[in-house]
Parts: sequence; structure tokens; C-alpha cells
Amino acid sequence: MNEADLDAFLRDLPIVDPHQHFWDLKAHGPRYPHWAVKPAPFRYGSTAPLFGRDYLPADYRRDTAGHNVVATVHVQAGWAGDPLGEARWLATLRKAEGLPSVALGGAVLHAPDAEAVLDGLAAFPFLRGIRTKPTADEARPGQPRDLPGSMDDPAWRRGFAALGRRGMICEVQVPWWDLPAMADAARDHPAVPFVLNHTGLPADRSPEGLAGWCRALALLEPFPQVRLKLSGLGLPPGLWPGEENARIVREAIAVIGWRRCMFASNFPVDSLVASFDAIYTGFKQAVRDMPREAIRALFHDNAREFYRIP
Repeated sequence: MNEADLDAFLRDLPIVDPHQHFWDLKAHGPRYPHWAVKPAPFRYGSTAPLFGRDYLPADYRRDTAGHNVVATVHVQAGWAGDPLGEARWLATLRKAEGLPSVALGGAVLHAPDAEAVLDGLAAFPFLRGIRTKPTADEARPGQPRDLPGSMDDPAWRRGFAALGRRGMICEVQVPWWDLPAMADAARDHPAVPFVLNHTGLPADRSPEGLAGWCRALALLEPFPQVRLKLSGLGLPPGLWPGEENARIVREAIAVIGWRRCMFASNFPVDSLVASFDAIYTGFKQAVRDMPREAIRALFHDNAREFYRIP
């Protein structure tokens, strides 16, 4: 393929964005503490630039206008309390706007009512599973294992197994130094589709930090039910280093394999570091030398199949 044909292929490439968020602060502001109650410290610096701003399908369509986004996966957006409330709101939004295509809800897997919540979520036909954050402090490496609510917690594991019995996906947002616990959970529960969000949060870009991240990521490679979202690669204070992120993307794909990876926007959260166009243009440039089958899989086919998007 010559360069002009490759550019045209990348420009027209259909995209399934498997990690995006909506929120309506006018209607549900108190449910979103990070976006409507008080700006919070964040791995990119602060949530303040997004504070008090609704983010709805019209905003997403505006931000993605330069790319051929054909479907999306909404990921729980920090809705506090009433775990089924966000699902009910999304059902109304989908009917009115046609987005999101499918969604992941929120559940506290180690809570006593976890199975009842999962049953409630499973009643929504567009819900594919849940996203959870079982690491106590994503910014502080070296925490002990076996903490309550961690992936080692027997109560968490019971909730995790319950997802598998319902055919539901479990997505976790954890830093790379917590991946040994994720690998153990994947080994012990092979029936649960398992996704690591945001590339394992490789925030430490020192040679030692990236070497540790790569070793940890390799722990997930033996488990075919595990997928990796290539996303969340911003750095404080609001940076998205394109060449460095391209190297990280290629390294992650080399470790996990292109059939088990998918590019994702994390919008609007990642608008704190770059535009949708800058992020997806960076992703496309990072893999432009790969076979077309692999490129299409990373941007579209893998996510469409995994999330069962019609």
C-alpha cells in the first residue's frame, strides 16, 4: 500500500470507541462528585477544567467529528450511590440519542449486595458488564496485597465469579504494580471476560518505571480472556507526549498481541490532556506500519466483537 492509500485507509477507518463517558450535571449533578460537587486531584493534575460542564452525545459528536466513530461503549462515570440509576438514565439517553451503543455499569464487587446489583444491571440488554477500581490508591505503589476490596479479597473474588456466571465483563482500572493480583484472578476465574483499562497506567516514564510496567503487563499475556484498552496515556500537567505514547502503545501490543488490544478515547476525561483528534491521530500514526487487518482490529473489530455490538 502506498502512502496515499494508507492515509486514505486511516482517514476512513471505522472506529468503535470502547471507553467514553456521558454525564448530565443539570439533571444529576449530586451523583457526580468529581464533576459537579468539588474539583478533585487527578492523575493529570485536576478535574477542574471539566468541572460543572455537562458532557452529552452532541458534545461527543462534536469532539469526534474528524474521525469515523461508528459505535461506543459507555463506561460508568463515577455515579455515586444507586448503582442502577446510571443504567436507567443511559437507557433513556440511548433511546433519544442513539448513543452509547452499549455500556458498562458500576458495582462494588465485595459488597454484600453485589449479586443483587449485578442481577439488576443484567436486566438492561445494552449492559455488558461493569467497571471497578479495586486499588486503594492508584498513585502510591508498594501497597500490601490482600487489602479489603482488593482483587485478592475473598469477597471481591465472589463478586468477580458472579460476573462469570452471568456472562458479564469485568473491567478494572488499576496501576501496573497491581497486575500480579489481576493475573491471579484471571488464572483462578478463566470464565470471566477481563479488561485492563488505560494501558495499566504507565505514569512513571523513567526507564525503571517503564521496565516494571512491561514486566507486569506480561503477567496478563497467558490468559486469553484478558483484553487491554490502549488509553489513558496523559501525564500531568495536561500533557499527551505523542512519540513517547506511540512507543508505549507498540510495546503493549507486542506484549499482549493485537487481537487482544483496543484503542479507546476516555473522553471527555482525556480532553484534559489533548483533543480527540490529537489522540486518535497519534494512535493511527503509532500503528501505521502494521498490517491493515491488525489496524482495523485495534480500532474496530476487536471491540465490536468483544462487546457484542450489533
